[in-house]
Amino acid sequence: MKVATEHFNYQQAMKYLGFKSPVTLREYIQSGLPIIKIGKSKRISKSDIDKFMADHRVIATQDEGGENHD
Repeated sequence: MKVATEHFNYQQAMKYLGFKSPVTLREYIQSGLPIIKIGKSKRISKSDIDKFMADHRVIATQDEGGENHD
């Protein structure tokens, strides 16, 4: 029986987010992604990841992309 987990280790969090670089995960954590630390164990909550990503959602505009319309 497979149990769904709410708390990921770093490898699971990176897989959930769709990247393989621990450097990228560290950047997310430095940008405010909360971690759960108990002793030497570190976990990241799935709901915290979802909230972090939603909070950092940006809607692109036609002016983005380095084009200069002046």
